[in-house]
Amino acid sequence: MPTVLLTAFEPSGDAHAAPLVRALREMSPDVRVVGWGGPRMRAAGCEMAGETARDGAMALAGFSKIASVRRTVHEIRAWAAKNPVDVHVPVDSPAANWHIAKWMKAHGRGAAGGSRVVNLVAPQLWAWAPWRIRKWRRTSDAILCLLPFEESWFTSRGVRAHFIGHPVLSHPVGDDARARAAAFPAGAPKLLLLPGSRSSEVRANMPRMLDVFRAVSRTRPGLVGLVMAANDALVPLVRDAAHGAAWPANLHVASGDPDAAIAWCDCALNVSGTVSLDLTHQRKPMVALYMTGLVSIAGSKVLLSMHDRLLPNIVAGRRIVPEFVPWGGAVRPVVDALGALLDDPRLRARTSRDLDAVARRFEGHDPGREAAGVVLGFIDRGHA
Repeated sequence: MPTVLLTAFEPSGDAHAAPLVRALREMSPDVRVVGWGGPRMRAAGCEMAGETARDGAMALAGFSKIASVRRTVHEIRAWAAKNPVDVHVPVDSPAANWHIAKWMKAHGRGAAGGSRVVNLVAPQLWAWAPWRIRKWRRTSDAILCLLPFEESWFTSRGVRAHFIGHPVLSHPVGDDARARAAAFPAGAPKLLLLPGSRSSEVRANMPRMLDVFRAVSRTRPGLVGLVMAANDALVPLVRDAAHGAAWPANLHVASGDPDAAIAWCDCALNVSGTVSLDLTHQRKPMVALYMTGLVSIAGSKVLLSMHDRLLPNIVAGRRIVPEFVPWGGAVRPVVDALGALLDDPRLRARTSRDLDAVARRFEGHDPGREAAGVVLGFIDRGHA
C-alpha cells in the first residue's frame, strides 16, 4: 500500500495539514496517510503515529523543546525505517522538518530510490536568507505555496513550486459566525485584541497590548474591547497580563471562536502571522505588532530583506495595514495608528477595500485538493 507521511510540529501546521489529509482520503482511499501532528489531522482521518502539534499553552520552550524535537525526529526515522514512505510531506517548521526530509530522501520507497518530499508551506526564504535555496533544491521535489507570489520566486530559482491557495481564505465565513457575534458585548467602536496562539506570544504581547487598549479607551468612552484567546488554556495568561492591576471594565475575554470575534469587530489589534489573513478574509482593518527584544529588532534590520513583514502588506506589495513588526513596545505610535482607524470610518472603508483586493488573489483555489493532486502525482503505483 502506498504511504504518505505528514510531519507537523505546530498547531498551525496541524491546521494546514488537515485539508490535505481529508482530500487524500477522498481522492485515493488506497493510500495510507500517516502523521505526526495534532487533533485536526486526526479528525480529518489521518492515522496518527505521534502527537507533535501540541496546544499553544502546553508547548515546551528553550532547550526542553529542542530536546523534544530531536527525540521526535529520531522516532520518525525509526518508524520510517520499518514502514517505507513513498511521499513525505513536511508541514512548515523547517528547522525540525528539514532533518527528517533529508533522511527521507536517502531512504524510503519513492520512484527515485528514496522518498519523494513535497513541502507544505514554503519556507520564507524570500524574506531572509535567500542563499539557503540550495538546501531546498537538494531535499524538495516540490513546494506547495500558500502565498501567490511564492510560486514564481521558487520556480525561478530551480525548485518546483505550486501555489495552492491558503486554507484560511478558501472557506466562506458563514452567517452562523455573524449570528454568534451577536452574543458579544454591544458598544462602539468595537476593538478586537488577538494576542497570539502560543503561550509565549501571549506572555510577550498581551501586557503591552493592554497598555495600548487603556490608552485608546481614555478618549473614547463608548469603546468596547474583546480579547479572543486561541483556546481556553490561554485565558489565564490573558488575565495575567494585567499584573495585578484592575482589568478594564470595557474589555471582555472569550476563547475559541475567532471567526465570530472578527465578524463582531470594527477593527483589530493583533499579532503578526496567519491571524492577519483571518482578518483579511473578513476585510477587517487592523494594526499589527509583534513584541521582540532590542537584539532581535537590530538583527531583523540586517537579516530581513523586505520592508514589510505582515502578510497582507507583502501580498499587496505595499503597506495597506499599519505594522510594528518587530515591536520594541513603544505604545504611542501604536495608539496613534489604532486611533486613526477607530475614529475615521472612511479610513476603515479604504483599508477594507485594499484587503478585499488581497483576498481576491486567493480565489479559485482549493488548497486541500490541489495539494493532494501534487502529492498523489509522486506516488509510484508499482508499490500498491
